Amino acid sequence: MKRKLLISFGVVASLMTITALALPTILHTAGLHPEFQGEMAGPLPGRRALIITTSHDVLSAPGETTGDQTGVMASELTHPYYSFLQSGLEIDVASIKGGLIPVDPQTLNFVVRTPEDERYMDDAVLQAKVANSIAVADVDFTVYDIVFLSGGWGAAYDLGQSTVLGKKISEAYYSEKKPLIGGVCHGVLGLINAADSEGNLLIAGRKMTGVTDKQIKELGIEVTPLHPETELRKAGARFEANSAFRDVLATHTVVDEEKRFVTGQNQNSGRETAQAMLALLSER
Repeated sequence: MKRKLLISFGVVASLMTITALALPTILHTAGLHPEFQGEMAGPLPGRRALIITTSHDVLSAPGETTGDQTGVMASELTHPYYSFLQSGLEIDVASIKGGLIPVDPQTLNFVVRTPEDERYMDDAVLQAKVANSIAVADVDFTVYDIVFLSGGWGAAYDLGQSTVLGKKISEAYYSEKKPLIGGVCHGVLGLINAADSEGNLLIAGRKMTGVTDKQIKELGIEVTPLHPETELRKAGARFEANSAFRDVLATHTVVDEEKRFVTGQNQNSGRETAQAMLALLSER
């Protein structure tokens, strides 16, 4: 009897190990971090990109200061970064406060970690940029060809609350260089304070996407102060998104009619959004 129990426990343990090891493949097949199916952008020498992230590192409820560690989602930084790098762009990395960027540790877990994330973990150059990011207030957005806003739960606490970021986005939009402006997931919250030349919200009337209220509810992380779908709709954007059995497995990228703003729905959309921006840049 004892021998049979040991065998049974051994079989169960083996099955659990096999399932755990196969989980990344299962999730990828289901839709998490899909492969880019389009044509990769060619070389764009002499062009510059700015990637902006959160500085917030605690997933806290309103009125509280403690909680799980959070920050930028790794893939929402690494996918655009390496897409831009592959096309030969010079890339600067900034954050709301500057200095060390908090990378959400959960997003580097082997279950959701991507090849780009693993590349980052061995990339001394990008690690240095993450450790010594430029403060948004100290960056001249008007010298860039692409301005990209990365997401992650941390972005819900500071991108949409930054009047400095909103002003910088507005200045970039009206600058002579006319950079492409984009972002994914919670990163799009950085657009909600940008104003046009008449003081109206810059994104009003534009097609846009971001993480859905449905995905936030499904993941059970509703304590964050701002939710992208809700805030984009409040700002007058024409929100659109795809859905799935769980929205964490969906993806969608939107280019507005003016071809100035490119937004991605969630963590699955970083590569596609970056490539869409590069494709538009190559047409100029």
